[in-house]
Amino acid sequence: MKSGEATTIDVPEASGATKGKGPILMVPRQEKGGMKRGLAIIDLVLRIGAMVAALAAAATMGTSDQNLPFFTQFFQFEASYDDMPSFEFFLIAMSIVAGYLVLSIPFSIVAIVRPHAGGPRLLLLIMDIVALVLANSAAAAATSIVYLAHNGNASSNWLAICNQFGDFCQKISGAVVASFITVVTFTFLILLSALSLRKH
Repeated sequence: MKSGEATTIDVPEASGATKGKGPILMVPRQEKGGMKRGLAIIDLVLRIGAMVAALAAAATMGTSDQNLPFFTQFFQFEASYDDMPSFEFFLIAMSIVAGYLVLSIPFSIVAIVRPHAGGPRLLLLIMDIVALVLANSAAAAATSIVYLAHNGNASSNWLAICNQFGDFCQKISGAVVASFITVVTFTFLILLSALSLRKH
């Protein structure tokens, strides 16, 4: 009789313990999914902002040319982005970065719909690093020429041209600023992707 009573007491305790563990395990999964979806939404917003900045940088550089009002039949004073290879590289690189950002938006939307899918997030992380390197190199190359255009270099007899070509210098300086905004935004995108993958 005593052994039978002990058996009836053990069975309800085991089933009660099993029922109590079910809801406790489900709560962290819901919180983790909500956090991943929030990171994916921030990623999409930053990605659109970086795309706008990259397009602005490329468009501003591509339209940066200025003719001085005084010129003769044989000499015309003109400044254009295609006079310098660094600016041509800048235009091509920022156009590629902007195109990549446009193509990456659907993957970012997939990360919002399926926050636990690690494949799209890992692909975006790798491609964002490549795009960051390209954008950063283009911005650095253009910055050096913009600095010389504003200040010149007495050692190499490079004259500052921004006193004459004010509009041209204003446009190329704006393009460089927009490119660095793209670089900073890419840095945050990479950090978000790494944080999302770490929580995966």
